[in-house]
Amino acid sequence: MKNLKNKVVFITGASSGFGKACAEQFAALGANLLICARRADKIEKLAFELHNKFKIKVFAFQLDIRNQEDVDDIISSLPKEWKKIDVLVNNAGLSRGLNKIQDGVLLDWEEMIDTNVRGLLYVSRAVIPLMLKNKRGHIINIGSIAGQEVYPAGNVYCATKHAVDALTKGMRIDLNDTPIKVSTVDPGLAETEFSLVRFRGDKSRAKSVYTGLKPLSAGDVAETVVFTATRSEHINVAQVLLLPKCQANTTLVKRN
Repeated sequence: MKNLKNKVVFITGASSGFGKACAEQFAALGANLLICARRADKIEKLAFELHNKFKIKVFAFQLDIRNQEDVDDIISSLPKEWKKIDVLVNNAGLSRGLNKIQDGVLLDWEEMIDTNVRGLLYVSRAVIPLMLKNKRGHIINIGSIAGQEVYPAGNVYCATKHAVDALTKGMRIDLNDTPIKVSTVDPGLAETEFSLVRFRGDKSRAKSVYTGLKPLSAGDVAETVVFTATRSEHINVAQVLLLPKCQANTTLVKRN
């Protein structure tokens, strides 16, 4: 198991869900954290809590990864010690709506594409040169079972996660002759703010997604991300499909 104590782990979308759980579990291993999210109040509160609880260094900042100029400006202006990024967890992502393609909402499409694809690219493009300079690094992209199978009315969201899958494979090819490892962790049904965001705050509709089953938790996914990040240098956990026991694929789920 690789020791991450005092290593720098950069997590996008760290204010809730998988990102927050990853921050907590990496902090428990003694890693120093670069964490960002769109919600400044939540990311600053998390930074305060993790610093006090685990006595680690935390550099938190507000960032909307859809804005390429902001991504470049912030990452290029990081203090020298924070540019030594050992692990990048490209976690920030979201789903909006659940409509058939003919009923799709353009704003929903743009937000998903801009966050899940462009945002991941912008952050990776800014961080990879730093990793190459440091001669080390591990990129872990948070994908989804939706990146492997398309489900009814999932069209554009599934397309963005298929893009994450393709980009992960492309990164692994392009960085094969470097010290950088590239992995993806692809969760199935997991109860976080995901459905609440998808249905724009409709709590009852979001809750119905998980009725009668035991989904993954954010902690389950974070545990898998940490496992991926802590393997020996000669091992790359290239891809993990993580499902709750009740789920066979995107559409077949056993409910009580």
